[in-house]
Amino acid sequence: MAEPNGAVPAANMKIDGDRLWDSLMEMARIGPGVAGGNNRQTLTDADAEGRRLFQRWCEEAGMSMGVDRMGNMFMRHEGTEPELDPVYIGSHLDTQPTGGKYDGVLGVLSGLEVIRSIRDMGISTRRPIVVVNWTNEEGTRFAPAMLASGVFAGMHDEDYANSREDAEGKRFGDELDRIGWRGEEVPGERRIHAMFEYHIEQGPILEAENTQIGVVTHGQGLWWLQVTLTGKDAHTGSTPMKMRVNAGLGMARIIEAVHRIAMDHQPNAVGAVGQANVWPNSRNVIPGRAVFTVDFRSPDLDKLNAMRARLEAEAPEIANELGLGIEIEPVGHFDPVTFDPGLAGMLRDAADRLGYSHMDIVSGAGHDACWINRVAPTVMIMCPCVDGLSHNEAEEISPEWASAGADVLLHAVLEAAEIAR
Repeated sequence: MAEPNGAVPAANMKIDGDRLWDSLMEMARIGPGVAGGNNRQTLTDADAEGRRLFQRWCEEAGMSMGVDRMGNMFMRHEGTEPELDPVYIGSHLDTQPTGGKYDGVLGVLSGLEVIRSIRDMGISTRRPIVVVNWTNEEGTRFAPAMLASGVFAGMHDEDYANSREDAEGKRFGDELDRIGWRGEEVPGERRIHAMFEYHIEQGPILEAENTQIGVVTHGQGLWWLQVTLTGKDAHTGSTPMKMRVNAGLGMARIIEAVHRIAMDHQPNAVGAVGQANVWPNSRNVIPGRAVFTVDFRSPDLDKLNAMRARLEAEAPEIANELGLGIEIEPVGHFDPVTFDPGLAGMLRDAADRLGYSHMDIVSGAGHDACWINRVAPTVMIMCPCVDGLSHNEAEEISPEWASAGADVLLHAVLEAAEIAR
């Protein structure tokens, strides 16, 4: 990452924390959950409504909109030299089915707040600044996660993305068309000078260390492996134990194997099954089919691949012992990520200027920045979240945490976009 030519932002430059918090709370009214969080899953009517609100706010802040064929929204604030590659700020507005109010949303609306604050202060930058809402980051409705940023970065093709189906058999492409958010831009044709993604930590480290800012230097790699077991539906009361072909039992044993495999690869390795379904899912029928997704993660590529290989060796042995058919399909993957050191240095310098405590941190979750890092210099900044809780309606941060991270974001973006002299 080249050193910027513009002036370093003054230490008293800050965003409007109250306005940022009000925006977060207003967006949270769209797609409310049942327990105080949000259910604004990708390509639902609630997602479309959230997009329209974001569009309105951005246009009121003088920004122009572009949308690509994956529904990625690009809101542009012009620079004094429009021909220069823009600085991007990006995250996502979609949520988990029982998601919180901040996961992803904080990064998008903090990007908007950066532009609002720049306008309030009468600051111009040489480079344009673009605030991005990436489509289907969560991957909870359409696997894999970070789908549209993956298409942008050339990791998936458009046909693959459009063919993804949810649990009801609805296709990504059809749902994108239905809500009216398919644009005309070819994904990936935009040039990016640098991208920043601001996110809640989704872990307990920053809060435990009483640290305001996490400078994300690396991201864990990931394998999602979808396992399908095929047995035989049978009556739970009248089928002898030795004559059962129980897909649910096979799933249980493989879930235990996932835990054992991850424990055997400590430290810096995790594994679990978070999504599981059995059919016919009746209380008095032995499951004849089970489909579940294994999630392995590690910042060490060798460990990550070793965990996948061991599961692919052990799971068929378990299935064979129980007389089950088995298929294992990779449905999500990215290698461990090293973010741009120059951009990380900008974040540290900004935190120091502002007097905020900071530490380097590794992201345990996948983010759109992991894909964009492959095509442009990218970095992430994190703020604490209470008890490290995320992907849960009880997810919580404080207004002060949100503002501190957005202040650092403002300073780093201004430095990268180069304040016009």
